[in-house]
Amino acid sequence: MTLISTASQEVAWLNAVNIALGVVVAICLGVLVLGVLRDLQLRARNRVAVSKGLDREMREMMGTADDHAFAVPNLGLTMADGGERVDKRTKKSR
Repeated sequence: MTLISTASQEVAWLNAVNIALGVVVAICLGVLVLGVLRDLQLRARNRVAVSKGLDREMREMMGTADDHAFAVPNLGLTMADGGERVDKRTKKSR
């Protein structure tokens, strides 16, 4: 009986160390997963914020009276066709 008792005591500390290491690994994996999920959430929030900002800027640029003119802060009013306004009423149809 002493041989079996001694062998189980020698293995008991090994089992305790394995359980402790398993708990540490599980905690580390949990922290890693939470970090990745938080990073993905922050990236999604930033993407939405940037998209909303771009949409607002495009609405401001397109909000001019002319449909092909853009208001650029440093340049003023710029036009896609070189600056000459094309009146739809006087445009000749081909």
